[in-house]
Amino acid sequence: MPNLSQAPAASQTAELPIERTISSIPREEGSKWEYPSPQQFYNALVRKGWETPEEHIETMVDIHNFLNEQAWLEVLKWERLGRGDSIPQLARFQGKPGEVSPKARFWLFAGWLFPSRFNNEPPFDRHDWVVRRPRTGEEVRYVIDYYSAPPEPDGSPVFSLDVRPAVDSFSSVKERIAVATEEAWANFKENNNSTGPARS
Repeated sequence: MPNLSQAPAASQTAELPIERTISSIPREEGSKWEYPSPQQFYNALVRKGWETPEEHIETMVDIHNFLNEQAWLEVLKWERLGRGDSIPQLARFQGKPGEVSPKARFWLFAGWLFPSRFNNEPPFDRHDWVVRRPRTGEEVRYVIDYYSAPPEPDGSPVFSLDVRPAVDSFSSVKERIAVATEEAWANFKENNNSTGPARS
């Protein structure tokens, strides 16, 4: 993660924890990525000019860490396709909150055309993660779009992640087509089973 200062920001009025949490995401052999502390997270927001109440920072860090853990689980699902038990590593990543991915742009257009059927809210964040496959040394870029979903009845926030390999290579294109076909077939069978004639 970025090497951010643990010193309080100039305008800061409350003390924030400086402990960092170790993620489950392998960085290289024998080490894992560390998440920023609440103080570092706050400093990053201040540096970007984002106004955030200090009392919400620890909750924001918890959500940030949870979403990244879920994103990594989704990456692992893709990586298991035809690659056995080889454990990949997150080589590097880049936040791109201002860049809408082609797939997100497509769904925004679909939402504009059919607002009752598709979501027309853009993702609130985007990350590009580069994953290294230790067995071959190959690097694969993943695109992650982060969406907000309607909150739970008790007000708890809900998020949705769209994680997929970028279309940078033939193998990534093939994997995406295979997964999309499998999902479409599963949906077709489910719809057929729910609408088919009842049998005695």
